[in-house]
Amino acid sequence: MDHQTKLKDLPSVDEVLRTLGATPGIPHHVAVNEIRRVIEAARTALRANQPPGDIPTQARTALAALQQPSLRRVVNATGVVLHTNLGRAPLTCGYSNLEYDLTAGARGKRDVHIGGLIERLTGKPGIAVNNNAAAVYLTLNELAAGHEVIVSRGELIEIGDGFRIPDIMRSAGVVLREVGTTNRTSLNDYREAINDRTRLLLRVHPSNFHISGFTAKPELRELSALAKESNIPLYEDLGSGCLTDIGLDEPLVADSIKAGVNLVSFSGDKLLGGPQAGIIAGDAELITRLRRNPMFRALRLDKLISASLETTLRNLLLERFDEIPALRLIAQTQAHLQARAERLATAIGGEAIPGESVIGGGSTPDKTLPTWLVAAPTSDAVKTERALRAAPIPIVARIEKQKLLLDLRTIFAEDEPIIEAFFRKES
Repeated sequence: MDHQTKLKDLPSVDEVLRTLGATPGIPHHVAVNEIRRVIEAARTALRANQPPGDIPTQARTALAALQQPSLRRVVNATGVVLHTNLGRAPLTCGYSNLEYDLTAGARGKRDVHIGGLIERLTGKPGIAVNNNAAAVYLTLNELAAGHEVIVSRGELIEIGDGFRIPDIMRSAGVVLREVGTTNRTSLNDYREAINDRTRLLLRVHPSNFHISGFTAKPELRELSALAKESNIPLYEDLGSGCLTDIGLDEPLVADSIKAGVNLVSFSGDKLLGGPQAGIIAGDAELITRLRRNPMFRALRLDKLISASLETTLRNLLLERFDEIPALRLIAQTQAHLQARAERLATAIGGEAIPGESVIGGGSTPDKTLPTWLVAAPTSDAVKTERALRAAPIPIVARIEKQKLLLDLRTIFAEDEPIIEAFFRKES
Protein backbone atom coordinates (compact mmCIF):
# COMPACT_ATOMS: atom_id res chain seq x y z
CA MET A 1 0.00 0.00 0.00
CA ASP A 2 1.15 3.54 -0.60
CA HIS A 3 1.70 6.01 2.24
CA GLN A 4 -1.63 7.79 1.75
CA THR A 5 -3.57 4.54 1.78
CA LYS A 6 -1.95 3.55 5.07
CA LEU A 7 -3.16 6.77 6.66
CA LYS A 8 -6.68 6.08 5.43
CA ASP A 9 -6.51 2.56 6.84
CA LEU A 10 -5.97 3.72 10.41
CA PRO A 11 -8.94 2.72 12.58
CA SER A 12 -11.37 5.27 13.96
CA VAL A 13 -11.77 5.92 17.66
CA ASP A 14 -15.08 4.02 17.66
CA GLU A 15 -13.46 1.01 15.99
CA VAL A 16 -10.72 0.91 18.62
CA LEU A 17 -13.29 1.26 21.41
CA ARG A 18 -15.26 -1.69 20.02
CA THR A 19 -12.10 -3.76 19.78
CA LEU A 20 -11.11 -2.95 23.38
CA GLY A 21 -14.56 -3.51 24.84
CA ALA A 22 -15.21 -2.28 28.37
CA THR A 23 -12.62 -0.05 30.07
CA PRO A 24 -13.47 -0.42 33.78
CA GLY A 25 -12.23 2.36 36.03
CA ILE A 26 -11.67 4.78 33.16
CA PRO A 27 -14.28 7.43 32.21
CA HIS A 28 -15.44 7.17 28.59
CA HIS A 29 -14.13 10.61 27.59
CA VAL A 30 -10.71 9.80 29.06
CA ALA A 31 -10.56 6.56 27.06
CA VAL A 32 -11.58 8.43 23.89
CA ASN A 33 -8.87 11.08 24.39
CA GLU A 34 -6.21 8.44 25.03
CA ILE A 35 -7.17 6.50 21.87
CA ARG A 36 -6.98 9.73 19.90
CA ARG A 37 -3.44 10.23 21.19
CA VAL A 38 -2.46 6.74 20.03
CA ILE A 39 -4.02 7.26 16.58
CA GLU A 40 -2.30 10.63 16.20
CA ALA A 41 1.03 9.04 17.14
CA ALA A 42 0.41 6.41 14.45
CA ARG A 43 -0.24 9.15 11.87
CA THR A 44 3.01 10.84 12.87
CA ALA A 45 4.89 7.54 12.51
CA LEU A 46 3.45 6.91 9.06
CA ARG A 47 4.34 10.40 7.88
CA ALA A 48 7.91 9.66 8.96
CA ASN A 49 7.77 6.35 7.02
CA GLN A 50 7.80 4.32 10.23
CA PRO A 51 5.44 1.45 11.13
CA PRO A 52 2.48 2.61 13.21
CA GLY A 53 2.28 -0.52 15.35
CA ASP A 54 -0.86 -2.25 16.53
CA ILE A 55 -3.18 0.56 17.60
CA PRO A 56 -5.64 -1.41 19.81
CA THR A 57 -2.70 -2.97 21.67
CA GLN A 58 -1.04 0.41 22.14
CA ALA A 59 -4.35 1.91 23.31
CA ARG A 60 -4.87 -0.91 25.80
CA THR A 61 -1.34 -0.39 27.14
CA ALA A 62 -1.86 3.38 27.40
CA LEU A 63 -5.16 2.99 29.26
CA ALA A 64 -3.59 0.50 31.68
CA ALA A 65 -0.69 2.91 32.30
CA LEU A 66 -3.13 5.67 33.26
CA GLN A 67 -4.23 3.61 36.26
CA GLN A 68 -0.73 2.86 37.49
CA PRO A 69 1.46 5.27 39.49
CA SER A 70 4.49 6.56 37.64
CA LEU A 71 6.48 7.31 40.80
CA ARG A 72 6.96 3.86 42.28
CA ARG A 73 8.84 2.10 45.04
CA VAL A 74 11.98 0.39 43.79
CA VAL A 75 14.53 -1.90 45.40
CA ASN A 76 17.93 -0.24 45.33
CA ALA A 77 20.51 -2.96 44.76
CA THR A 78 23.17 -0.61 43.40
CA GLY A 79 25.17 -0.21 46.59
CA VAL A 80 24.70 3.58 46.35
CA VAL A 81 22.97 4.60 49.56
CA LEU A 82 22.14 8.21 48.66
CA HIS A 83 21.25 7.43 45.05
CA THR A 84 20.26 10.70 43.37
CA ASN A 85 18.12 9.06 40.70
CA LEU A 86 16.33 6.91 43.27
CA GLY A 87 15.36 9.78 45.54
CA ARG A 88 18.59 10.03 47.61
CA ALA A 89 17.91 9.22 51.30
CA PRO A 90 15.36 6.38 51.46
CA LEU A 91 12.27 6.81 53.61
CA THR A 92 10.31 4.12 55.41
CA CYS A 93 8.90 2.98 52.05
CA GLY A 94 12.41 2.60 50.57
CA TYR A 95 13.75 4.03 47.32
CA SER A 96 11.73 5.24 44.33
CA ASN A 97 12.24 5.95 40.63
CA LEU A 98 12.14 9.72 41.29
CA GLU A 99 14.72 10.55 38.62
CA TYR A 100 15.26 7.14 37.06
CA ASP A 101 13.79 5.96 33.76
CA LEU A 102 12.99 2.30 34.42
CA THR A 103 12.49 1.60 30.70
CA ALA A 104 15.71 3.19 29.47
CA GLY A 105 17.78 2.22 32.48
CA ALA A 106 19.17 5.75 32.72
CA ARG A 107 18.68 9.01 34.55
CA GLY A 108 15.25 10.59 34.01
CA LYS A 109 13.44 13.76 35.03
CA ARG A 110 11.41 13.98 38.22
CA ASP A 111 8.54 15.99 36.69
CA VAL A 112 7.76 13.18 34.23
CA HIS A 113 5.55 11.59 36.89
CA ILE A 114 3.06 14.48 36.81
CA GLY A 115 3.65 16.13 33.43
CA GLY A 116 1.46 13.78 31.41
CA LEU A 117 -1.38 14.01 33.92
CA ILE A 118 -1.30 17.82 33.89
CA GLU A 119 -1.45 17.79 30.09
CA ARG A 120 -4.41 15.43 30.02
CA LEU A 121 -6.31 17.51 32.58
CA THR A 122 -5.57 20.96 31.14
CA GLY A 123 -4.85 20.26 27.48
CA LYS A 124 -1.34 21.72 27.76
CA PRO A 125 2.09 20.62 29.07
CA GLY A 126 2.89 21.53 32.66
CA ILE A 127 5.39 21.53 35.49
CA ALA A 128 5.11 21.97 39.26
CA VAL A 129 7.05 23.88 41.91
CA ASN A 130 6.64 24.09 45.67
CA ASN A 131 3.72 26.58 45.82
CA ASN A 132 1.80 29.02 43.64
CA ALA A 133 3.81 32.05 44.81
CA ALA A 134 6.89 30.20 43.51
CA ALA A 135 5.06 29.54 40.24
CA VAL A 136 4.33 33.25 39.86
CA TYR A 137 7.93 34.16 40.70
CA LEU A 138 9.41 31.63 38.26
CA THR A 139 7.14 32.69 35.41
CA LEU A 140 7.78 36.41 35.86
CA ASN A 141 11.52 35.94 36.30
CA GLU A 142 11.95 33.81 33.18
CA LEU A 143 9.65 35.67 30.83
CA ALA A 144 10.05 39.30 31.90
CA ALA A 145 13.07 39.93 34.16
CA GLY A 146 14.32 43.48 33.54
CA HIS A 147 11.21 44.39 31.55
CA GLU A 148 7.61 45.48 32.08
CA VAL A 149 4.61 43.36 33.04
CA ILE A 150 1.17 44.90 32.61
CA VAL A 151 -1.47 44.19 35.27
CA SER A 152 -4.75 45.80 36.28
CA ARG A 153 -4.76 47.81 39.52
CA GLY A 154 -7.76 45.79 40.63
CA GLU A 155 -5.66 42.62 40.56
CA LEU A 156 -2.71 43.71 42.71
CA ILE A 157 -3.82 41.38 45.46
CA GLU A 158 -2.32 40.19 48.73
CA ILE A 159 -2.10 36.41 48.65
CA GLY A 160 -1.89 35.95 52.41
CA ASP A 161 0.46 36.48 55.34
CA GLY A 162 1.64 39.73 53.77
CA PHE A 163 2.68 38.28 50.41
CA ARG A 164 1.60 40.73 47.74
CA ILE A 165 1.69 40.47 43.95
CA PRO A 166 3.71 43.74 43.59
CA ASP A 167 6.32 42.41 46.05
CA ILE A 168 6.67 39.11 44.18
CA MET A 169 6.99 41.03 40.92
CA ARG A 170 9.80 43.18 42.30
CA SER A 171 11.58 40.11 43.69
CA ALA A 172 11.33 38.45 40.29
CA GLY A 173 13.08 41.44 38.74
CA VAL A 174 10.22 42.75 36.62
CA VAL A 175 8.84 46.26 36.33
CA LEU A 176 5.21 46.60 37.33
CA ARG A 177 3.06 48.58 34.87
CA GLU A 178 -0.33 49.28 36.42
CA VAL A 179 -3.36 49.98 34.23
CA GLY A 180 -6.99 50.89 34.85
CA THR A 181 -8.51 51.46 38.27
CA THR A 182 -9.41 49.33 41.26
CA ASN A 183 -12.88 48.54 39.95
CA ARG A 184 -12.71 49.13 36.18
CA THR A 185 -10.07 48.26 33.60
CA SER A 186 -10.69 48.26 29.85
CA LEU A 187 -8.99 46.45 26.98
CA ASN A 188 -7.82 49.82 25.73
CA ASP A 189 -6.00 50.41 29.05
CA TYR A 190 -3.85 47.37 28.28
CA ARG A 191 -3.42 48.34 24.64
CA GLU A 192 -2.19 51.85 25.46
CA ALA A 193 0.30 50.55 28.05
CA ILE A 194 2.06 48.15 25.66
CA ASN A 195 5.48 49.38 24.53
CA ASP A 196 8.82 47.98 23.43
CA ARG A 197 9.71 47.09 27.05
CA THR A 198 6.55 45.01 27.60
CA ARG A 199 7.19 41.28 27.93
CA LEU A 200 4.05 39.92 29.57
CA LEU A 201 0.36 40.62 30.20
CA LEU A 202 -0.64 39.37 33.67
CA ARG A 203 -4.17 38.48 34.73
CA VAL A 204 -4.71 37.65 38.43
CA HIS A 205 -7.91 35.91 39.54
CA PRO A 206 -9.11 37.45 42.84
CA SER A 207 -9.68 34.09 44.49
CA ASN A 208 -9.62 35.46 48.05
CA PHE A 209 -11.94 38.46 47.63
CA HIS A 210 -14.80 39.68 45.46
CA ILE A 211 -15.63 43.14 44.08
CA SER A 212 -19.20 43.85 43.00
CA GLY A 213 -21.08 46.87 41.73
CA PHE A 214 -19.66 49.27 39.15
CA THR A 215 -16.94 46.98 37.80
CA ALA A 216 -15.54 46.00 34.41
CA LYS A 217 -12.62 44.07 32.95
CA PRO A 218 -11.89 42.57 29.53
CA GLU A 219 -12.93 39.01 28.75
CA LEU A 220 -10.06 36.55 28.63
CA ARG A 221 -10.59 35.99 24.90
CA GLU A 222 -10.29 39.73 24.27
CA LEU A 223 -7.10 39.96 26.31
CA SER A 224 -5.74 36.86 24.58
CA ALA A 225 -6.42 38.38 21.14
CA LEU A 226 -4.57 41.55 22.17
CA ALA A 227 -1.62 39.51 23.45
CA LYS A 228 -1.45 37.55 20.20
CA GLU A 229 -1.73 40.73 18.13
CA SER A 230 1.12 42.28 20.15
CA ASN A 231 3.21 39.07 20.17
CA ILE A 232 3.29 39.15 23.99
CA PRO A 233 2.35 36.12 26.15
CA LEU A 234 -0.73 36.30 28.37
CA TYR A 235 -0.21 34.72 31.79
CA GLU A 236 -3.05 34.10 34.27
CA ASP A 237 -2.55 33.38 37.94
CA LEU A 238 -5.71 31.43 38.80
CA GLY A 239 -4.75 30.86 42.43
CA SER A 240 -7.30 28.34 43.71
CA GLY A 241 -6.88 26.08 40.68
CA CYS A 242 -10.20 24.38 39.99
CA LEU A 243 -9.51 21.54 37.53
CA THR A 244 -12.97 20.01 37.54
CA ASP A 245 -16.48 21.39 37.95
CA ILE A 246 -17.47 20.84 41.58
CA GLY A 247 -20.48 23.15 41.49
CA LEU A 248 -18.80 26.24 42.94
CA ASP A 249 -18.94 28.59 39.93
CA GLU A 250 -15.15 28.88 39.96
CA PRO A 251 -13.15 29.39 36.75
CA LEU A 252 -11.71 26.17 35.34
CA VAL A 253 -8.07 25.96 34.29
CA ALA A 254 -8.98 24.29 30.99
CA ASP A 255 -11.40 27.12 30.17
CA SER A 256 -8.63 29.70 30.54
CA ILE A 257 -6.41 27.71 28.21
CA LYS A 258 -9.24 27.35 25.69
CA ALA A 259 -9.70 31.13 25.84
CA GLY A 260 -6.13 31.52 24.58
CA VAL A 261 -4.14 32.13 27.77
CA ASN A 262 -0.52 31.16 27.12
CA LEU A 263 0.34 30.19 30.69
CA VAL A 264 -1.81 29.45 33.75
CA SER A 265 -0.59 28.84 37.30
CA PHE A 266 -2.58 27.58 40.29
CA SER A 267 -2.26 25.97 43.70
CA GLY A 268 -2.18 22.24 44.35
CA ASP A 269 -3.66 22.36 47.85
CA LYS A 270 -6.82 24.40 47.28
CA LEU A 271 -9.67 23.38 44.99
CA LEU A 272 -7.44 20.86 43.25
CA GLY A 273 -7.47 18.96 46.55
CA GLY A 274 -3.82 17.85 46.66
CA PRO A 275 -0.58 18.75 48.45
CA GLN A 276 1.04 22.18 48.57
CA ALA A 277 2.38 22.87 45.08
CA GLY A 278 2.30 25.47 42.34
CA ILE A 279 1.36 24.09 38.93
CA ILE A 280 2.11 25.89 35.67
CA ALA A 281 0.49 24.76 32.41
CA GLY A 282 0.58 26.29 28.95
CA ASP A 283 2.41 26.63 25.66
CA ALA A 284 5.12 24.00 25.27
CA GLU A 285 7.89 26.45 24.34
CA LEU A 286 7.15 28.60 27.40
CA ILE A 287 7.06 25.59 29.74
CA THR A 288 10.42 24.50 28.31
CA ARG A 289 11.87 27.94 29.10
CA LEU A 290 10.58 27.82 32.68
CA ARG A 291 12.01 24.35 33.18
CA ARG A 292 15.46 25.55 32.07
CA ASN A 293 15.46 28.53 34.43
CA PRO A 294 18.01 27.93 37.25
CA MET A 295 15.35 28.78 39.83
CA PHE A 296 13.26 25.79 38.74
CA ARG A 297 15.67 23.48 40.53
CA ALA A 298 15.54 25.61 43.68
CA LEU A 299 11.73 25.56 43.67
CA ARG A 300 11.10 21.98 42.56
CA LEU A 301 9.04 19.40 44.44
CA ASP A 302 10.48 16.74 46.72
CA LYS A 303 9.63 13.05 46.34
CA LEU A 304 6.82 12.98 48.92
CA ILE A 305 4.98 15.91 47.35
CA SER A 306 5.60 14.47 43.87
CA ALA A 307 4.01 11.18 44.88
CA SER A 308 1.06 12.87 46.57
CA LEU A 309 0.46 15.25 43.67
CA GLU A 310 0.67 12.42 41.14
CA THR A 311 -1.95 10.45 43.09
CA THR A 312 -4.27 13.47 43.29
CA LEU A 313 -3.96 14.30 39.58
CA ARG A 314 -4.55 10.66 38.61
CA ASN A 315 -7.67 10.53 40.78
CA LEU A 316 -8.94 13.74 39.17
CA LEU A 317 -8.32 12.43 35.65
CA LEU A 318 -10.06 9.12 36.36
CA GLU A 319 -12.86 10.95 38.23
CA ARG A 320 -12.21 9.12 41.47
CA PHE A 321 -13.33 12.17 43.41
CA ASP A 322 -14.08 10.20 46.58
CA GLU A 323 -10.36 9.40 46.78
CA ILE A 324 -9.56 13.12 47.20
CA PRO A 325 -10.47 14.04 50.80
CA ALA A 326 -11.10 17.78 50.22
CA LEU A 327 -13.43 17.13 47.28
CA ARG A 328 -15.17 14.36 49.18
CA LEU A 329 -15.88 16.74 52.07
CA ILE A 330 -17.18 19.44 49.72
CA ALA A 331 -19.46 16.96 47.92
CA GLN A 332 -21.28 15.67 51.02
CA THR A 333 -25.06 15.99 50.76
CA GLN A 334 -27.28 17.69 53.30
CA ALA A 335 -29.09 14.43 53.99
CA HIS A 336 -25.82 12.63 54.70
CA LEU A 337 -24.56 15.42 56.98
CA GLN A 338 -27.87 15.58 58.86
CA ALA A 339 -27.84 11.83 59.53
CA ARG A 340 -24.28 12.01 60.83
CA ALA A 341 -25.02 15.07 62.98
CA GLU A 342 -28.08 13.48 64.54
CA ARG A 343 -26.17 10.30 65.36
CA LEU A 344 -23.25 12.22 66.92
CA ALA A 345 -25.60 14.54 68.81
CA THR A 346 -27.36 11.53 70.32
CA ALA A 347 -24.03 9.95 71.25
CA ILE A 348 -22.71 13.00 73.15
CA GLY A 349 -25.98 14.49 74.39
CA GLY A 350 -25.85 17.51 72.08
CA GLU A 351 -28.23 19.02 69.52
CA ALA A 352 -28.11 18.69 65.72
CA ILE A 353 -28.77 22.02 63.97
CA PRO A 354 -28.38 23.30 60.39
CA GLY A 355 -25.59 25.76 59.64
CA GLU A 356 -23.07 27.01 57.09
CA SER A 357 -19.54 25.87 56.18
CA VAL A 358 -16.92 27.76 54.17
CA ILE A 359 -14.29 26.35 51.85
CA GLY A 360 -11.57 28.75 53.04
CA GLY A 361 -7.91 28.66 52.07
CA GLY A 362 -8.23 31.85 50.02
CA SER A 363 -10.89 30.28 47.77
CA THR A 364 -14.52 31.21 47.01
CA PRO A 365 -14.65 34.14 49.46
CA ASP A 366 -18.35 34.92 49.04
CA LYS A 367 -19.69 31.36 48.98
CA THR A 368 -20.86 29.12 51.80
CA LEU A 369 -21.95 25.49 51.89
CA PRO A 370 -25.04 24.39 53.83
CA THR A 371 -24.07 21.95 56.55
CA TRP A 372 -25.22 20.32 59.78
CA LEU A 373 -23.69 21.09 63.15
CA VAL A 374 -23.74 19.56 66.59
CA ALA A 375 -24.13 22.05 69.42
CA ALA A 376 -22.01 20.44 72.14
CA PRO A 377 -23.41 19.85 75.64
CA THR A 378 -21.69 22.45 77.83
CA SER A 379 -22.57 25.29 80.17
CA ASP A 380 -19.27 27.05 79.41
CA ALA A 381 -18.50 27.06 75.67
CA VAL A 382 -15.17 28.89 76.10
CA LYS A 383 -13.87 26.50 78.76
CA THR A 384 -14.92 23.41 76.81
CA GLU A 385 -13.47 24.78 73.57
CA ARG A 386 -10.13 25.19 75.38
CA ALA A 387 -10.36 21.67 76.77
CA LEU A 388 -11.05 20.26 73.31
CA ARG A 389 -7.87 21.89 71.98
CA ALA A 390 -5.87 20.50 74.92
CA ALA A 391 -7.10 16.91 74.46
CA PRO A 392 -4.53 14.15 73.63
CA ILE A 393 -5.87 14.31 70.07
CA PRO A 394 -6.81 18.01 69.81
CA ILE A 395 -10.31 18.84 68.57
CA VAL A 396 -10.82 22.31 67.09
CA ALA A 397 -14.39 23.62 67.16
CA ARG A 398 -16.00 27.06 66.87
CA ILE A 399 -18.17 29.24 69.09
CA GLU A 400 -21.18 31.13 67.73
CA LYS A 401 -23.82 32.85 69.87
CA GLN A 402 -22.42 31.24 73.03
CA LYS A 403 -22.78 27.75 71.51
CA LEU A 404 -19.87 25.38 70.99
CA LEU A 405 -20.36 23.97 67.48
CA LEU A 406 -18.92 20.90 65.77
CA ASP A 407 -19.29 21.04 61.97
CA LEU A 408 -19.86 17.57 60.47
CA ARG A 409 -18.72 18.65 57.00
CA THR A 410 -15.08 18.68 58.08
CA ILE A 411 -15.19 15.83 60.59
CA PHE A 412 -14.07 12.53 59.08
CA ALA A 413 -16.18 9.54 60.06
CA GLU A 414 -13.18 7.88 61.72
CA ASP A 415 -12.79 10.96 63.98
CA GLU A 416 -16.28 10.75 65.46
CA PRO A 417 -15.27 8.17 68.14
CA ILE A 418 -12.57 10.60 69.33
CA ILE A 419 -15.22 13.28 69.89
CA GLU A 420 -17.53 10.81 71.60
CA ALA A 421 -14.74 9.67 73.94
CA PHE A 422 -13.97 13.26 74.95
CA PHE A 423 -17.55 14.04 75.95
CA ARG A 424 -17.98 10.71 77.75
CA LYS A 425 -14.95 11.64 79.85
CA GLU A 426 -16.33 15.16 80.48
CA SER A 427 -19.78 13.99 81.55
